[in-house]
Amino acid sequence: MESTLSVDREPWDSTDAARLRAAQRAELDARYGSDDHEPGAAPTADSVTVFLVARDAAGVALGCGGLRILGPGEAEIKRMYVDPPARGTGVATAILRALEDAARAAGVGTLLLETGTAQPDAMRFYEREGYRRIENFGPYRGEPLSVCYARDLPG
Repeated sequence: MESTLSVDREPWDSTDAARLRAAQRAELDARYGSDDHEPGAAPTADSVTVFLVARDAAGVALGCGGLRILGPGEAEIKRMYVDPPARGTGVATAILRALEDAARAAGVGTLLLETGTAQPDAMRFYEREGYRRIENFGPYRGEPLSVCYARDLPG
């Protein structure tokens, strides 16, 4: 993507943040054939300490992602999403790198995430970006549709 892409913190409940999360939810509901595909507590404004929105040069929101602190030195990536027309243009990578930077700034050394068996594109993306598949953690343990990843952040 052009250098005119910006990735900045935004309130969880801003109009664009809510629209992007709703679009993600609708896509996942369609992929999994139900609205019951997220084990554990849903993320909230209180639990997601960092929420980022990527925008193009015109200010159009293209994607989002957040961080939920799990414990000392660990955080989980939540609500990572890019609008379909912007996929493959570097938006997801820009959001992921900004989340990693925010995690490092918060003293996080390991990022964890959960995606699902109906999201092979997400699995390929995270593997390409240096995330390794791990045993399902926390609320995802024993969940047949969950696939979990981790990355130890350099520096």
